[in-house]
Amino acid sequence: MLRFDTHRWLPALALLAGIVASPGSSQADDHAQNQAQTPAPAQPNPQPAPLQPAPPQTTVHVPADPPTPEQLGDSLVMHQRYQAAIAAYANAPQDSAAVLNKLGIAYQMMRNSKDAIRCYKASLKISPNSPRVINNLGTVYDSLQQYAQAERMYRKALKLDPQSALILKNLGSDLLAQHNFRKGAEAYKQALAIDPNIFQDRTSLRVENPASAHDRGAINYYMARGCAHSGLTDCAIQYLRMALNEGFTTPKKLAVDSDFASLRELPAFKQLLAAQSAP
Repeated sequence: MLRFDTHRWLPALALLAGIVASPGSSQADDHAQNQAQTPAPAQPNPQPAPLQPAPPQTTVHVPADPPTPEQLGDSLVMHQRYQAAIAAYANAPQDSAAVLNKLGIAYQMMRNSKDAIRCYKASLKISPNSPRVINNLGTVYDSLQQYAQAERMYRKALKLDPQSALILKNLGSDLLAQHNFRKGAEAYKQALAIDPNIFQDRTSLRVENPASAHDRGAINYYMARGCAHSGLTDCAIQYLRMALNEGFTTPKKLAVDSDFASLRELPAFKQLLAAQSAP
């Protein structure tokens, strides 16, 4: 469950704008000014003048500019139309690091790792110190199970952005996939210290972790442990359920696991263990 950093998405297309112009007359203004300066002669029993309707206003509609290819691609990605997004981004300036990064993301979501890597590397040639793109490149290597190469990318990205909870989380998942559980758990701990909700974020594009069921179970277990230590009980129970489903641990082990002592009296935790223990 590795996550992309998609940088900033442009807002939705602007609504049609209306400009209201009020017609006026300089001669009428001069006349009104003269009346104000010269007192009018008194008239007997003056009657109130009838109300006059306001002059009609003229509304000019200015059509909005059509979306740029990049804006169109952004909208298509948000609607998960990745193939169409690739075609849109292909019409955008190809000397833009941001466009090439977005093109790489669209290719990766289409499971086209070769072109995704090509686009990320092209983006880095233009902007070599972008932790976002380096992180994204790492997620491709993870999807190819090239974990050591992915780890190098994440560590390089962290040198540029050491406070990125997203990159730390991705590094933790990568280390766990390499069975480096101690360092993986430490990376998760650092990620949670920066952003307690990093495991619950649903805004970033994600690719599924290709690790084995046992390794996915380990990743979910350590995610649950990090959530429990941070007081995020719902998050902990969610990932424990996945760890149990992957066969990484058992209800009996969890019942005496000191890392989850804070959950033992919670009805949701008891229900989880009971459901998993049922024949």
